[in-house]
Amino acid sequence: VVSLPRHLLFNLTLLVLILVIVLYVTARSITRPLSALARAADRVGRDARTEPLPERGARELRHAARAFNTMQDRLRRYLDSRTRVLAAMSHDLKTPLTRLRLQVETLDNPPLEARIGRELDEMQAMVREALALFRGVEDGEPAAPVDLNALVGKVREEFADMGGKVSVAGRAGEPLPAKPQALKRCLTNLVANAIKFGSRADIELEDGPVVAIRVRDAGPGIPDAELERVFEPFYRLESSRNRDSGGTGLGLTIARDIAQAHGGTLSLRNLAAGGLEAELLLPRAAVG
Repeated sequence: VVSLPRHLLFNLTLLVLILVIVLYVTARSITRPLSALARAADRVGRDARTEPLPERGARELRHAARAFNTMQDRLRRYLDSRTRVLAAMSHDLKTPLTRLRLQVETLDNPPLEARIGRELDEMQAMVREALALFRGVEDGEPAAPVDLNALVGKVREEFADMGGKVSVAGRAGEPLPAKPQALKRCLTNLVANAIKFGSRADIELEDGPVVAIRVRDAGPGIPDAELERVFEPFYRLESSRNRDSGGTGLGLTIARDIAQAHGGTLSLRNLAAGGLEAELLLPRAAVG
């Protein structure tokens, strides 16, 4: 067996080590921009108004970043245009609806007046909710640290002032980065649904890397086959949770859109003891 001189063995070891370091640095220089592109795609999926990607690195990577930024800019302009059109439509619809309401009030038929009035109320609610749906969280609201305990407490107080039965258990820890008004709208929709269809809302907070907010009611629940369909826009059940109880069929759609815009999830499940539970999961540091 031929033994290598010690200095030659040392040089070979050093050469291999240098080669490994060079390969690692080269690989990182390639994968880091790709990882940044993947993260940016995830952020744009939640909020089209995130910062554009820096266009640096190899030529191919710069081209990819430039194409991504162009796509993001087009998406942002499309969303802005859609929101402006819907806002104009909402404003224009208010005038004829108000005119109809004034004409209805002149009817000398109280039962008919009440029935048409309810239909007009529903139409106005649908206009407002549809606008909120298409706006989503694309309203330029900045993210800020949100004290979930205070937010839940405020929602509870607002419903209590209107006679709603709401209880709160558990606590969240440190403030969560979120869009305050959007998150409040999401929670308000869930509590309103619980009170409307289940007579009360029991809110539970659970802290952790992913904060959980669970809203339970004492209602009839939802058929298992419908648990996902109720998140579809304007979808309403044919059972006790139907249009006779009010609502536009957009509240859960808006709530889930807001949850997803925060990198979270919103799901429903029937409780073994009866009632329905809405579970909102919000990861920390998901909204920048």
